[in-house]
Amino acid sequence: MPRGVKKSDLPQKTCQGCGLPFTWRKKWEKVWAEVRYCSDRCRRAKKPSR
Repeated sequence: MPRGVKKSDLPQKTCQGCGLPFTWRKKWEKVWAEVRYCSDRCRRAKKPSR
């Protein structure tokens, strides 16, 4: 019997930086509600909120 969850069954969000969908990662397990960007590159390139 296989362990875990299929990749297709993991939750997804849309990146606020590039607009592409990205899936849940183990390292985001405790902060998934706060994750808004798919990568550090998108986070650094975000538009200023002024």
